[in-house]
Amino acid sequence: QVQLVESGGGLVEPGGSMRLSCQFSGRYFSDYTMAWFRQAPGKEREFVAAVRGGGFSPYYSDSVKDRFTISRDNTKNTCDLQTDNLKPEDTAVYTCAAKRSWLYSVKTADYPDWGQGTQVTVSS
Repeated sequence: QVQLVESGGGLVEPGGSMRLSCQFSGRYFSDYTMAWFRQAPGKEREFVAAVRGGGFSPYYSDSVKDRFTISRDNTKNTCDLQTDNLKPEDTAVYTCAAKRSWLYSVKTADYPDWGQGTQVTVSS
């Protein structure tokens, strides 16, 4: 069984930064592609970023590319999302997800394991 627990959300001013972390509990963490999704009020959940088990070739949505950085530590079973130059439109519940495959996907249906989410609010 896989469990995912996010931490690190909160309130930040526009232009600020925040680091989100996802703790993976289970076996074979390095077999999993880890991803972050977000859902703003009244909108559908959208893909943000993903990283393969080896930690190379991360993939980003166009809306966050060059501002967000996804990384993982396979010794600690964690996946982090560093968010920089935050904008009000980045306000959302951020949720990490996992799938036991090294194939990237931006589709929520392809990820069987999900955390509970953490709120990020960007406001002055």
